[in-house]
Amino acid sequence: MTRSVPLLIEAFLEMIAAERGATKNTLDAYARDLADYAAGLARAGKAPQNAATGDIRAYLSKVAERGLKPASSARKLSSIRQFHRFLVADRRRADDPALIVEAPRSGRRLPKTLSVAEVGHLLAVSKEGLDDATRPAPERLRALRTACLLELLYATGLRVSELVNLPSSAAQTKEPFIHIRGKGGRERLVPLPGEARRTISAYRGFLKKNQAGAPGPWLFPADSASGHLTRQAFARDLKACAAAAGIAAARISPHVLRHAFASHLLQNGADLRVVQELLGHADISTTQVYTHVLDERMKAMVRDLHPLTGG
Repeated sequence: MTRSVPLLIEAFLEMIAAERGATKNTLDAYARDLADYAAGLARAGKAPQNAATGDIRAYLSKVAERGLKPASSARKLSSIRQFHRFLVADRRRADDPALIVEAPRSGRRLPKTLSVAEVGHLLAVSKEGLDDATRPAPERLRALRTACLLELLYATGLRVSELVNLPSSAAQTKEPFIHIRGKGGRERLVPLPGEARRTISAYRGFLKKNQAGAPGPWLFPADSASGHLTRQAFARDLKACAAAAGIAAARISPHVLRHAFASHLLQNGADLRVVQELLGHADISTTQVYTHVLDERMKAMVRDLHPLTGG
């Protein structure tokens, strides 16, 4: 690897951090992928500044031989493509050798999800016994918190990190929206249905009555290093609730409810771009994992509405 290559990678990382607000985890992933790419080129006597399309394909073949899954190879190619676009934009080279390199083919796994009926049953089970005044206050508060988290997650499609990091001021205004600060510092407004607002209000009211000391900064406070509920603790509570609802633990996670939010919206006619905005995806290609839902809906529309399909 020539001495200038690490400097080029560093310049690229600085660019995506400044222009795209990339997180530390994202930057670390790009750095690992590009260091591996540069090392692979160096073994072949090449560098990013003079690599040809064939060199990139040869590198990806070597990656596949190492046993990496197609999804990992595709992620590496995405890093390489963006790096070479940067080199062209920064006038480090005149052409882009990665432009016509195809991503490795794979049978893309569809996201796990639940049916509308299953989610409805899960939410109903989470609310059982919430009004039972004979339950100890800590137990009742935990049950209210779990019901609130589930209702809020399915109503908004938030990432679990966004959910547990909600401030105590969330959903306190009359506006039917919740303000979210997501990945890369990107902000968005997500509609909040009335039922979810009522669930939050009930939880918040009980929390206020049973919380020792002054209110903290988090909607879901907990005895943790961060001061709020951890993703792992919520995942455990969710699985316990799912077990009570007769849903196998392997089928449920916070991310599955996020997928259910998106899939059920699309099944009912939502536009893919709208779902992209609600999920907080920076790129529509990330949301396109749900196109199988659209495919089924379009098939049904043609079957039911096209004049040539009539009996």
